[in-house]
Amino acid sequence: MRTSRFIPVLPILLAVGVTALGGCEDLTVPDYNNESLEDLQTNPTRTNVAQAALGMVIGARTQMGAQNGYVSLLGVLGRESYNFDPADPRFITEMLIGPLDPGSPAFGGNLFAQPYRNIRLGNVLLDALDRVPDMTEPEQEAVRGFAKTMQALEFLHVINTRDDIGAPIDVGTDPTGDPAPIATKAEVFAHIVTLLDEARTHLLAGGTTFPMALGPGFEGFDAPATFLRFNRALAARVHVYMGNHAAALTALAGSFLDVAAPLDLGVYHVFSTASGDVQNALFDPNGRAILAHPSIVADAQRKTDGSPDARVERKVTRLDAPRTVQGITTDVLFTVYESNVAPIPIIRNEELILLRAEANIGLGNLTLAQGDINVVRTRSGGLPAVSLGSAAAALTELLYNRRYSLLFEGGHRWIDARRHGRLATLPLALPSHTRQSRFPLPEAECLVREPAPTVGC
Repeated sequence: MRTSRFIPVLPILLAVGVTALGGCEDLTVPDYNNESLEDLQTNPTRTNVAQAALGMVIGARTQMGAQNGYVSLLGVLGRESYNFDPADPRFITEMLIGPLDPGSPAFGGNLFAQPYRNIRLGNVLLDALDRVPDMTEPEQEAVRGFAKTMQALEFLHVINTRDDIGAPIDVGTDPTGDPAPIATKAEVFAHIVTLLDEARTHLLAGGTTFPMALGPGFEGFDAPATFLRFNRALAARVHVYMGNHAAALTALAGSFLDVAAPLDLGVYHVFSTASGDVQNALFDPNGRAILAHPSIVADAQRKTDGSPDARVERKVTRLDAPRTVQGITTDVLFTVYESNVAPIPIIRNEELILLRAEANIGLGNLTLAQGDINVVRTRSGGLPAVSLGSAAAALTELLYNRRYSLLFEGGHRWIDARRHGRLATLPLALPSHTRQSRFPLPEAECLVREPAPTVGC
């Protein structure tokens, strides 16, 4: 993992939180101490454009490192993790037993409002660009490519949680406007692809440098040409999720995929202990709340010497004694994040290699897929190479490697199990437990619509 460095929290951070939900109900909270967002709308300058761009970086990070955030909650649903927080039994009663409560902004109704806040900030930024008096057209194009890429990432987070319920697309910039229609899952994915492709065009016309800093999580991807490789990496993930395997291979060819490069090469959310910044709360060295699912150890393949997959040895450890809460027992603790400033990946080279393998499986190119799977098996897992004789065997092996390579990084196991029809393979610790396939729409989204959507409310 890369070393985390401080992203300064500029005044625009407050602006990230002033816009309302995707449904546009008025939850505006005025910021009486700075006029950054208003200035961006009425008198845009290079400075507040740069602040807004950094605000989008900070906004994208907001729920990633929280103990009830994206990585954690999707980890619980995907049986990567447990949360034994003694102050809130809902991590078990709601997340594992269910149903998910749409009225709870910390659980079932979570992971919806914040992405739309960031999408709206991107809309304000995009609307302001052609009115910045001292910004060149290539600079404007570079910022457009950045903003649309970040918006696409946020829409992906939303549809990853709501799945076939769908989600609003046309959310505009006015938080007091009428609620946007709920688009279908296919329409949301198509919109994500459009945003990423439009961003690609902007970035190609964006000159050699951004007119703003993106922060240390984008080190090596902080110029339009290199940020484009990040954009194409996200496009490849989306195309694989959509089953567009040929398009995924095309996107990967323009990404930073490199089997000779470090597997951790990529773009990250970063954290720090500096005043005003936030820490990575997924680091829980004593297991007060966050613990690993015991199946991670039990299901691991073995190296030739009989020891477990090296990814298990790196990412989890045994507790001195097992812990039991509400009838659930585990003796496994995460070591994925080694400190409270450890970065969380947005996307890494290791995932890209496995995305290429999955695309080739989908196209029937099993020899190519086998090669990429074996790169990850041997380099990351320390496992012997395998020979894959069928598409079914290749897919099972691929999903195994995605499970362990991307463990507790972004809900990948839950998303993978759902999109491949394998939710039933997720283990249930107790007969009362259930397998959730999606989060509901937040209650506020349902109440503001007449009539309320028939699905998701």
